[in-house]
Amino acid sequence: MYVAADIVWFDGTKPISYQVVGKTDPVVKIALQMWSDDMEQVTGMRPVSSQKASIRIIQGKGSDDGFKLSVNKQGQIVVEGHNGRGTAYGLLELSRMAGVSPWVWWGDVVPEKRARLVFDETTQIEHTPSVAYRGIFINDEDWSLRRWSTKHFEPAAPMGPKTYKAIFQLLLRLRANAIWPAMHEGTPGFFTVKGNKEMADSCGILIGTSHCEPLLRNNVAEWDHQQRGAYNYITNRQQVQQYWMERLQQVKGSEELFTIGMRGIHDGSMEGVKTKQEKLEGLQQVIDDQRELIRKYYRRDVENVPQVFIPYKEVLEIYESGLRVPDDVTLMWCDDNYGYMTRLSDAEQQQRQGGGGVYYHLSYWGRPHDYLWLTTTQPGLIYSEMKAAYDHNCKKLWIVNVHDPKVAAYDLEFFLDMAWDINTIQPLTINQHLERWLCTQFGDEAGKKLAPAMREFYRLCAIRKPEFMGWTQVELDKKIYPGGKSRVTDIGLTRQEAAERLEAFGRLKAIVDKCRMLVRPELSDAYEAHIAYPVYAAAAMTRKIVSDSATSHLAYEEIATLTHRYNALANGKWMGLMDAAPRQLPVFEDVRGRLYDDEPFNGIAHNACDYKKASDGCQPIQMLGHSMNAVAIPRSGELVYEFEAQREGEATLYTAMIPTQPHDKGDLRYSIQIDNGEPVVISLKEKFRSEFWKVSVLRGQALKQTPVKLSKGSHTLKVKALDDHIIMDQWMLDFKKDRKFYVIPVKNSLFESVALQ
Repeated sequence: MYVAADIVWFDGTKPISYQVVGKTDPVVKIALQMWSDDMEQVTGMRPVSSQKASIRIIQGKGSDDGFKLSVNKQGQIVVEGHNGRGTAYGLLELSRMAGVSPWVWWGDVVPEKRARLVFDETTQIEHTPSVAYRGIFINDEDWSLRRWSTKHFEPAAPMGPKTYKAIFQLLLRLRANAIWPAMHEGTPGFFTVKGNKEMADSCGILIGTSHCEPLLRNNVAEWDHQQRGAYNYITNRQQVQQYWMERLQQVKGSEELFTIGMRGIHDGSMEGVKTKQEKLEGLQQVIDDQRELIRKYYRRDVENVPQVFIPYKEVLEIYESGLRVPDDVTLMWCDDNYGYMTRLSDAEQQQRQGGGGVYYHLSYWGRPHDYLWLTTTQPGLIYSEMKAAYDHNCKKLWIVNVHDPKVAAYDLEFFLDMAWDINTIQPLTINQHLERWLCTQFGDEAGKKLAPAMREFYRLCAIRKPEFMGWTQVELDKKIYPGGKSRVTDIGLTRQEAAERLEAFGRLKAIVDKCRMLVRPELSDAYEAHIAYPVYAAAAMTRKIVSDSATSHLAYEEIATLTHRYNALANGKWMGLMDAAPRQLPVFEDVRGRLYDDEPFNGIAHNACDYKKASDGCQPIQMLGHSMNAVAIPRSGELVYEFEAQREGEATLYTAMIPTQPHDKGDLRYSIQIDNGEPVVISLKEKFRSEFWKVSVLRGQALKQTPVKLSKGSHTLKVKALDDHIIMDQWMLDFKKDRKFYVIPVKNSLFESVALQ
């Protein structure tokens, strides 16, 4: 009987050898340098080029970024990419197999030394990307990435090629291929900095721009009013066209992503048009002319040039009023800035040649409140929304907004893992994905013990993000609120809820401290950045807001100390990266809030996943909602609960749903029915930025109240989805009217049973 042999590609005595066969793109050279650096860290020896190599590297001529790892008849490990990027990904897959984390540089995750590296000769690893273009948007960089780059990493050329090389190399490790560069006021235009374009080309990274930056222009940094006049296509068309034409000529010959359409200089409405008809005609002329500019100055076969149209804010209304967008252009849909997709391609749009795309947020500056400090979006929410997008044929381009990739590490990798292989994560394997990530960074023993603690972290931050703990808002009426920002006064927690939150964070910190002892000493900086800082800082924010004045002030000082320590990590490598008070919002000040009084609860409360029966297609999703197991209910699907009422009388039924949006132009309805009573229909559909929407996204739940009348004894509750995108989190029956509460009082055993092990 034949037994498969291990192919030894490092035996502990001599360097790994490799051979590059034929011509390759510059990105392969970049990846080869990265891989060689990795192998030197792992083995202590730098790989060498040899005709009799153990690793054979081949770049194919395919159109996608896929790759294959296999063993040939000569016993060589063959890395074969479909194209240059695919070859780079294949090489960096070998790094992963050798124990090198994608966060080796950005996260200071030092790989463990290895005395032997083997590859099973029967192993064949083959990947093709689920989404064609996958990447990030560096946005709101003012308080993190740009400050670090300018003051510490690359002061001679802020946000220049050295900074972008580090970002591009991270993208290659995460199997991404696209970026929308930083574009805030104060950041130079990407193409205006010498070396940026050349660095992107060498790393195989496509450059695109956001919804308000057409044809690779950064309007805030590059449009000169004195030289060119108004940025108005109606009155100043020649100058605007000249502006776009210059960039097209500059990037000719490179592989880029072009946003088409037009808005104002920085995320404002298009200038020069007022009525609905003027807006339609003006934007149509812009798109028609842009297509001709691309054809004339960039590439004649304009239909094969990657282009994106983003129907964002008022542009969606213009699009739906009859705007003609060429069929080869990708329609890119957006979330509501808080992680909930607002629209997806309908059945007709799904047939477009250009397909669909998604622009998603892991950080945001704006109403109702910024979240630019820590990255705490629940992995289950990312899964739910992005899987729905993929199922609606949004497979051409996924871009995620991050103010800083280091701070966003886990959520960012989760998002890009889905973009690379949509089947790599399932609704009931999200917990497993987090545990695997923690084990990759910190070792199996620490990772497995950390996993329940970090799930608890995501639960607490789902109930209230650290940035939202003051119950404040931004961009309010400046006549009423100085600077448009409300102050920290009354907050929405009872004393009991606050005590429980403090206790939960205390248990969480105890686990973080215990696991610190299980981590290799050389990983201490990584542990501080990815685990200790977010947990301790979020805990301190809670303590600052809900404690007495003396304790509150100590918590405020603790956040400052933690942040100073963060910026000193790795001998000052990250100096200036972390800001504990982005935009100096009131929630970050040395303040505390006033709590609600306690009100005893004697009602009934359940997590949505605690159903008695569920119809086909109902699916719990891990790490989603306050329950951490919210249930997606398909259209016409139904959940059934049984409960016992200890008394009779009038009560209030609270149904807590994930605050999703309709994926189409329709409604977002569900019905509730107690016993055989008449079903009550409830709609979650809200106008963008309505007060109910604001409260819901800050809470992470859309909480609806329904008066009911109950008899004493046994009952059933049925919840039925009448439209798509209904996700239920929790429900509660309360016999007390006008109760003040924030957390539905369901005992959560997710973490408590393992917290002190």
